Amino acid sequence: MEVFFAYEADGRFCRLDADESGHCCRVLRHRAGDEIHVIDGLGSMFRCRLVDDNPKGAEAEVLEAFPGWGGHPYRLTVACCPTKNNDRFEWFVEKATEVGVDRIVPTIGERSERKVYKTDRAARIALSATKQSLKSRIPEIAEPISVKDFIQISPLASLGRNDSAPLKLIAYCFEGDTKRISIQDALKAYEGNEVTILIGPEGDFSPEEAHLAVENGYIPVHLGASRLRTETAAVLAATAVYLRYE
Repeated sequence: MEVFFAYEADGRFCRLDADESGHCCRVLRHRAGDEIHVIDGLGSMFRCRLVDDNPKGAEAEVLEAFPGWGGHPYRLTVACCPTKNNDRFEWFVEKATEVGVDRIVPTIGERSERKVYKTDRAARIALSATKQSLKSRIPEIAEPISVKDFIQISPLASLGRNDSAPLKLIAYCFEGDTKRISIQDALKAYEGNEVTILIGPEGDFSPEEAHLAVENGYIPVHLGASRLRTETAAVLAATAVYLRYE
């Protein structure tokens, strides 16, 4: 199934940008009159008929709308420290999008090897992975923020059907003042559907960051006995949430 992204969708027409139009009309050779499927990036998919096959600015008429197409029954934020090798963090963005994530926040920790991160390329990867995995909502790629600042920002109001407070988890490799539990046990005990997970850099969170997180309501968790790379831990955490709700 081919899926295109519309930078503008008003319920009657979908308009594609130059990149999407070129792929649709020049590469795949769609012509006016063809039916195509278009997402708005906000949670809806549209069955459309192409009315303008301009490869620099295609336009399609909406025939049928599918709200919530390819969605998931939870809201997940993964705050992860970008890796020294940027390709590894981009791999995480791609795979987490395929699994199901709503917001990715690059966080800069005290022990982070990468102190600066630009989000443009990650946003493009998230778009591509959204289409590939047949989803209609593109995850938000937030601007970088320090770990300590992120910890002290309250998550969005809960979207859970039971009006439960958001579940906040932090994964690190050492035993601090609060004993860690498995991420599966933490998720199993939670009745809501809004989860935030913090994943540290290659050098792990500092004890001060871990202590601050616990003070702000984060539950320390582990991801099993294996020692994992940052990007692997982040994908595994996203997968644990996916399996909990799916």
